[in-house]
Amino acid sequence: MDLTLTDDQRLIQSTARDLLRSWADTAGARALRGGGDGYSTRLWKEMVELGWLGLAVPQIHGGVGEGFLEACLLIEEMGGAGVPSPFLTTVACAGMPIARFGTEAQRAKWLGGIASGWSVAYLRAAPSGGWGSTGSDVLASEAHDGGFTLDGTAMFAAWAAAADGFLVAASTEAGLTVFLLDAATAGISAEPLEVVGPQPRYRVRLDQVGVSPGAVLGAVGGGREVVEAADAFGAAASCAEMVGGAQRVLELTVEYAGQRQQFGRPIGSFQAVQHHCADMAIDVLGSRLIGYEAIWRLSAGLDPPAEVALAVSAAKAWVSDAYQRVCALGQQVHGAIGFTEEHDLHLFSAHAMSAALSFGDSDFHTERVAGAIGLPGADRPVS
Repeated sequence: MDLTLTDDQRLIQSTARDLLRSWADTAGARALRGGGDGYSTRLWKEMVELGWLGLAVPQIHGGVGEGFLEACLLIEEMGGAGVPSPFLTTVACAGMPIARFGTEAQRAKWLGGIASGWSVAYLRAAPSGGWGSTGSDVLASEAHDGGFTLDGTAMFAAWAAAADGFLVAASTEAGLTVFLLDAATAGISAEPLEVVGPQPRYRVRLDQVGVSPGAVLGAVGGGREVVEAADAFGAAASCAEMVGGAQRVLELTVEYAGQRQQFGRPIGSFQAVQHHCADMAIDVLGSRLIGYEAIWRLSAGLDPPAEVALAVSAAKAWVSDAYQRVCALGQQVHGAIGFTEEHDLHLFSAHAMSAALSFGDSDFHTERVAGAIGLPGADRPVS
């Protein structure tokens, strides 16, 4: 694995950093709290015009033709700027599985739609909210016309109210099956939930939602492979977002330690504060290395699926905890001001807590790694 960025990748990263941080005051988590759909539609439009939504979409479908790694460079900068948007779920959880498992007609419609600005929400609907489950709380029964009727509820679905479409995992008689639904389909409703973090989440109800046979992504009963891909791409992209957030917390903390005076000198000159900043830097560097190894493996598509899943779980387990450690130490260095509404640090702390739970928390992924290497007592082997 070579983590050295190419000239094009560095250009993507620097351009994204400059743009997103210039939008932070008007499109950041602070500015958007409690209003609208939770993201700036003006910034979303600019992202579409810059080709960001189509960065990982093949050129034949209106995209740029780059890969998942390049998309994660954008996601990292979104995390660093604290700018929420449906980009991660749309590109990672929907776009990448559709590119891998979709028919030509599905790719043309959905990937072309994503490149032109569609947002797509992911309705996993795992029983009891358990990641790794092979079932779903959404049930799909066969209809007389050869299609399906979907009924059930998906909890904590991110960006559902603003979605143009949904990728839905449902249980059928043949097994787990994934469907692609237009948001305008009759019978879909979304109820907002109060959650920690910048992403708005919803309880999505599907009431007698009719879909055609062409809405099935992959094979009927073959949804487990699709769901595992959506979860893996989502977890890896979440690592990139958390790396961006952790990097920004480190920058804010080092800057504050150099400015805050105590006993006639900057607090950054005190060894205890230096130790905190050093520990934060180690966590940020370790998170970037393990996170981008998983992203690179997914993007390259060269390794056996079990090895890729192991790399993703190892990354998600580590980065989820490391981001929270970075925020906790940042709070220690900032002192009381870091807990105030006026300072941005608490926004990153809230993001760290919510992102750690997305796509499986560190306990879930640690158990998967333990099962993969054969540790006794582990009950979630990587399949």
